[in-house]
Amino acid sequence: MSYGVKALLIVAALGLAACGNKAGLNGGPSASDSFGAAGDPSNPSSIAYFNQSVGDRVLFAVDQATISEQGRGILLAQAAWLKTNADYAIIIEGHADEQGTRDYNLALGARRAAAAQNFLISQGLPADRMRTISYGKERPIEICSDEACYSKNRRAVTVLSMGAGA
Repeated sequence: MSYGVKALLIVAALGLAACGNKAGLNGGPSASDSFGAAGDPSNPSSIAYFNQSVGDRVLFAVDQATISEQGRGILLAQAAWLKTNADYAIIIEGHADEQGTRDYNLALGARRAAAAQNFLISQGLPADRMRTISYGKERPIEICSDEACYSKNRRAVTVLSMGAGA
């Protein structure tokens, strides 16, 4: 390999390495280096705080899209947090367990996401700040053939993003 080609490869490698540098403006580590993209879980306005302290998911009974008492509590906490943190838009993902057909579970996931969305709207959140999507049984948290796994997969998950109007 010629000297010129080696030098070009070294320059390219250094350039790519610089692209991956996440240092803050002052040259030190950025917040995402320490806490990840979700932010600091002790910061009440961070995604990490929302996920861990408020709760990002509501669980459902078999073949149901009805929100339980526990689910209502989580959604009330989400609504309060979202009212305080108006810069976030949300996507509500509907999920199902692996039982049943793909089409049935996509429809069930859509009903679960819609139930969570409708509850949040009833608490005063604007509909244009959120959207829903159903993954049916395509994105399980756990894979096994028993109720312990199935129950974790029957859920609606509220995913935050910056900028109202996801």
